[in-house]
Amino acid sequence: MNLHLCIPALFWPDNLQTDIYRHLELPALKTILAKGFRTEGTGRTAESWLCEMFNVAKQYDWPVAPITLQLDRGSAESEEKKYWLRVDPVHLRIENNHLLLGDSHILNISLKEAISFTDSINELISADGLTLLPLHSDRWYLRCNQTPELQTFLLSEAVGQNINDLLPHGNDSSIWNSRINEIQMLLYDHSLNQAREARGELAINSVWVWGGGVAPQKVHAPYARIWSSHVFVCALAKMGKISCHALPENAEELLQHSDSSGEQLVFLDNLQSFASYRDAFHWRNELVKIEQNWFAPLLGALKKRQITRLKLTVIGKHSTRNFMLTPRSLWKFWAAVHPLESYS
Repeated sequence: MNLHLCIPALFWPDNLQTDIYRHLELPALKTILAKGFRTEGTGRTAESWLCEMFNVAKQYDWPVAPITLQLDRGSAESEEKKYWLRVDPVHLRIENNHLLLGDSHILNISLKEAISFTDSINELISADGLTLLPLHSDRWYLRCNQTPELQTFLLSEAVGQNINDLLPHGNDSSIWNSRINEIQMLLYDHSLNQAREARGELAINSVWVWGGGVAPQKVHAPYARIWSSHVFVCALAKMGKISCHALPENAEELLQHSDSSGEQLVFLDNLQSFASYRDAFHWRNELVKIEQNWFAPLLGALKKRQITRLKLTVIGKHSTRNFMLTPRSLWKFWAAVHPLESYS
């Protein structure tokens, strides 16, 4: 079996905060990093890396919206040439003259709430011939009759960040930023937000416009099977007609239920949210779990030659690194094991 393991945010995003790795016992990961043949490229987001792997070209944006739409809707429904945007619910918080963004990971939105919020928003934007579709509690879609000259930032790029420099830009940006401001004013006094705050929950006080485009005509990747619970991965796999399975609890379970035909992708994004919110405690704990559930058993499978080739891809803002191993790689006695902070 050839296995490709991709993990965004495996290394802490702040290169200067090297003490984050102190007292972390990760012998299997350190061995994989030390013994693997290493290549390095420019920084990526998870979405841009996935688009490139699935041969999806960038339009004004990486076209996340029309791809996930087909997963959430269940079919293309003759919408292949239509332009779609994601307009997702978010929470904005003022801190030190900055606006910080929180996404659905901290919002706990129900589908009933999503429908009610979007009904109100649709009353506001219907005069422009626009309709917002809440196909999932935290994935809302907007179809445009014409392709706007609009470039946006991925939601994953904005989470936990000051959004002042991340707003939509392009020739049509003033129209869209004005719409966003109107939606914010509507949400400010919305009765659902008053009820949420009374329950101690965060208000849905804005939306994030992103991922616009038309559906690509063809999606393909060099994988026989994919293992992931990431929505965008599952949507790409569906479009590419590649078998996609929910991410198992650990590598041993995967090895028991998998065959040896073709290359298989495991997309493990458990660390991404903790890194985005700079939640060091939970990021460290999750990394220890990944060591126990994935790195250690995969290294053992490589030693037993259950795995013919193991490729680890680490996606990060500053660089994207690949570590390639075969069973023979483990004989590289001269490859010294380094502390994790040396990879920052």
